[in-house]
Amino acid sequence: MQPLHFYLLSTGSWFMAFGIQGVMFAWLVTMVLKESPEMVGVAQMTLLLPGMLLMLLGGSVADRIGGRIVATVGQAAAGFAPLVLLLLVSTGRLTLTGMLVYAVIMGSASAFVTPARDGLLNVVASGRIQRTVMLTSIIQFGLQIVGFLIASLADTLGPESILGFQSLVLLTGAIGFLYIREIRPPVVKQGRLSLVASIVEGAKTVLGSTPMRAVVVQNVAMALFFMGSFMVTLPLLVRDVFHGSASDLAFINAANSLGIVVSMVLLVRYGDLHRQGRALMLAQGAGAVALCVSAFAPGYGWFVFVLFWWGSCGGIAMSMSRTIMQELAPEDQRGRVMGFYAFSFVGAGPLGALLSGYLVEHIGAREALICSSLLMAVVVLTMSLRSSLWRLQVPSVIP
Repeated sequence: MQPLHFYLLSTGSWFMAFGIQGVMFAWLVTMVLKESPEMVGVAQMTLLLPGMLLMLLGGSVADRIGGRIVATVGQAAAGFAPLVLLLLVSTGRLTLTGMLVYAVIMGSASAFVTPARDGLLNVVASGRIQRTVMLTSIIQFGLQIVGFLIASLADTLGPESILGFQSLVLLTGAIGFLYIREIRPPVVKQGRLSLVASIVEGAKTVLGSTPMRAVVVQNVAMALFFMGSFMVTLPLLVRDVFHGSASDLAFINAANSLGIVVSMVLLVRYGDLHRQGRALMLAQGAGAVALCVSAFAPGYGWFVFVLFWWGSCGGIAMSMSRTIMQELAPEDQRGRVMGFYAFSFVGAGPLGALLSGYLVEHIGAREALICSSLLMAVVVLTMSLRSSLWRLQVPSVIP
């Protein structure tokens, strides 16, 4: 097997497990424990909070000791987290506190795995960054859909079986990282830097690049208004408006991910985009419209269809933003740059979860979606007019 195949195996297993988690975590908190909207927001915030605190550290550690080692250890640690929930569920002791413990373990592991895995992408890309990003994302989100469908069986098979399978998938993927040979260039300067200075250097590199800085800003906005809506508002809407179950949660997640996969397949089919920044802004604007339209869906079927549309916009946006960062990142700082990229999304995620929980509690789920979509539209319009993203074309752009 080629290094790319092992990379796809490992990252695909993570996303399949992430798909299972996306349904199971929301189901256990909203429908089994029946927590309030604000507490659902707190739980989802806890899942994302370690990323905000540790993501930059994870990227720096990956640059220092190698992404392969960090990704292997991190994913192996994540493989044991579902067993904590399995034990609590099987003994009838599941509480919100137990969910928060699980969230901290998974969030911490993700903070190290994500930048290390993204840093390894260039190792297996063979110079075709945008195409490799899209092909990898197709596999990842395709397997995430499989994870959603597996989690939809929780009502039938029981949560213990699903959580056990999630653990097995993660541990299998951790082994795959061991077969990727990572050739790291000698970096004398890196050896003299302290860990804190290493993180600061990566942050300066990102913030000193006009295109990368603009990507970070739109990432923060997407986390605040899109991620919060996806993780908090949508599950509450399914529970309170459509009176759904675990399978209903799984289907809306699967529809969103299917949209991502379809848009990426089309990108691969018709070739690389040369105006990556413009495509990013247009996709985010269309996504804001889709999220707003979802609030007016007259039934569950229409709701699922609109979320498919929303996902197709997200597929283009994620491909373009990752491509821009991968292309412009200095080789010796790739782990830190991608760590900062992930940090800008995951780091703002806890605030997005809290914001969405607060909005649902005080104005309702549908109104919260409208509010979030309008705020995202304002950010997209402002970035299109005032930043360099609209004119951006990599790799010709030099940071």
